[in-house]
Amino acid sequence: MDIQRIAAFSRGEQGGNPAGVVLLDQPALDTDMARIAAEVGYSETAFAVREDDSGKNWRVRYFSPESEVPFCGHATIALGAALGQHVGEGSFNLALNEAAISVSAAPKDGGMTATLSSPPTKSKALPEADLADILALFDLSAKDLDEQLAPAHIHGGADHAVLALKNRTKLADMHYDLDEGRTLMRKLGLVTIMLVYIESNQSFDVRNAFASGGVLEDPATGAAAAAFAGYLRDQTWPHGGKITIRQGEDMGSPSLITVELSEERGAPVKVTGHARNIK
Repeated sequence: MDIQRIAAFSRGEQGGNPAGVVLLDQPALDTDMARIAAEVGYSETAFAVREDDSGKNWRVRYFSPESEVPFCGHATIALGAALGQHVGEGSFNLALNEAAISVSAAPKDGGMTATLSSPPTKSKALPEADLADILALFDLSAKDLDEQLAPAHIHGGADHAVLALKNRTKLADMHYDLDEGRTLMRKLGLVTIMLVYIESNQSFDVRNAFASGGVLEDPATGAAAAAFAGYLRDQTWPHGGKITIRQGEDMGSPSLITVELSEERGAPVKVTGHARNIK
C-alpha cells in the first residue's frame, strides 16, 4: 500500500497534525488497516476506497494506533489534500461509518488547503460524576474552570468532552497519566478531552488529550473543533459565524483551525486548514 504522510492544519511548512492517508481501489481487511495504522504511528490514518471511476466518491474509515474511530477531522483534511493532489482540485463525497460528509481541496501557498463539511453537531451537559473524574485526571479543580462556558459533552461526528479553563497557564501545564486517561475515556465513550482557553469570542487556545487512541495529545483536532463550534452555537455564543482555534503551540507543533458555522442548531460546520506533505 502507498501510504502518504500529510500534516493537517499546519502553519505553512510548520506544525500541523500528521496523518496517514491510504487511497485504495478495493477494501482492505480490518486487521490490515489496524496493523498499518499502528505501524505508521500517527494519531490517525485514513483509508479511502474509490467507489466509482469519477474519483469523487470514496468510502472512508479511520484507524488510530489502538482503535477505529468514527470520524477524524485532521485525517479528513489530509485526505482532502491527497485527493486534491491525486484527482485534482474540487469537492469529494465521503461515506463514513456513521455519516456522509464532504471535503474540498485547492492548491494554496505551495501546499493544499482543504475544507470539510462535518457531520451534524450536538451537545449536552457533562454529568457531575464525569466532570469530577476528568478534573481528577488532569489534577484540576472546579476553581480552574471558566464560568463563561460550562463543561459539556460535545459531538460532531465523534464524542468529546470540553472544559474551559480561566487561566492560560493551566492550559500550558496540561498533564495526565496515559493509562488512566485511556481507561477513563473509554469508560465515558470519549474520543478526546478538550481543554480550552477563551482568548476572545472568536479565538480559542486548545489542547486535546487523545488517550483513547493511545496518543497523549493531538496537535490539531478537527473533529473536536467541529463539535466545539456546534456547542458554542448551542450556547448562543457570539461566534459571528467564524472561529479560530490555535492548537499544538504548547507541544511545539503550532496548528491553526478555522471553523465557519451558521446559526442553524445542529447543522454541519465547515472546518478549514492548510496541509503539507511530510518529507
